[in-house]
Amino acid sequence: MKLVVDANILFSFFKKDSTTRRLLTSFEIFELYTPALCFEELINHKEEICKKSGISGDDFDEILDDLKLFVETIPDEKFKDYGLEAKNLLSPHLKDVPYVALSLFFRDNGYDIALWTNEIRLKKLKDHNITIYTTTDLLELLKLI
Repeated sequence: MKLVVDANILFSFFKKDSTTRRLLTSFEIFELYTPALCFEELINHKEEICKKSGISGDDFDEILDDLKLFVETIPDEKFKDYGLEAKNLLSPHLKDVPYVALSLFFRDNGYDIALWTNEIRLKKLKDHNITIYTTTDLLELLKLI
């Protein structure tokens, strides 16, 4: 299953015993993608992530390297043409534009793709042929709950 993953999902990867980390690392059925800027966002929030996850800066760097093994970054240039459409779909909540734009890019290029986010308000995107899965949805799909 191909999934675009948003930053909030990846933030959870830094918590050692998180369900998200188990999902990302335990199942080889996921092909995970995120915009390149997502890793920049993680780095920009390093101090906050370390504090909330109870890890050191060195641990953060190690975990970030591990995360890159599981999630492929897609250069923003590749899907920039979908930014305006994503903005129109999300207005006025624009923080998720890169993830929706990447999802639109995959969708329009023939990929069966879904967006993994815990932003419930994005469920409305199903009307635009973008499937949204929350972490709970994925756990239910995999029959883990």
